[in-house]
Amino acid sequence: MIENLTIREYIDTDFDSVTILWRVSREKSLPDLQREKGHFFFEDRDYFQNRILATNKVWVAVTDGRIAAFMAMENEFIDQLYVCPDFWRQGIGEALLEHARKISPAHLWLYTLQVNRNARAFYEKHGFIAEKFGTSPPPESEPDVEYHWRNPPIVNRKSPIVNRKS
Repeated sequence: MIENLTIREYIDTDFDSVTILWRVSREKSLPDLQREKGHFFFEDRDYFQNRILATNKVWVAVTDGRIAAFMAMENEFIDQLYVCPDFWRQGIGEALLEHARKISPAHLWLYTLQVNRNARAFYEKHGFIAEKFGTSPPPESEPDVEYHWRNPPIVNRKSPIVNRKS
């Protein structure tokens, strides 16, 4: 876990750092998908400005003066959560999830692409349950997974664990 980590609200001067981080993280985590979709960086910037910022509250995780990650949420929905590859596996994504749980302590939900195995493993490790498989809206239009985290977790009452004697 990074020691000097601060999570704060996004401010307008974060735009360049956050959109570059967002692009680099996607290119590193899913390079084939990024090449296949062929979006230009100016399109990413427009989407971030006109869609993500317009509908979400955004937080950034900062360490030593550098933005290491960001998360965009609308109520209990985590629309975006990206960590700069330089900071992967250092607890920053987990810190952002903890922040999200403070904002929405009963329920969080999100989508991730089915092909994004690292993201799926990360969310499952942190208590999210895959509840629905479908297809993401444009611009991706790719198979996705809808994940939910609930506090307390819902126990599957249809399949109780039974202690059997042999």
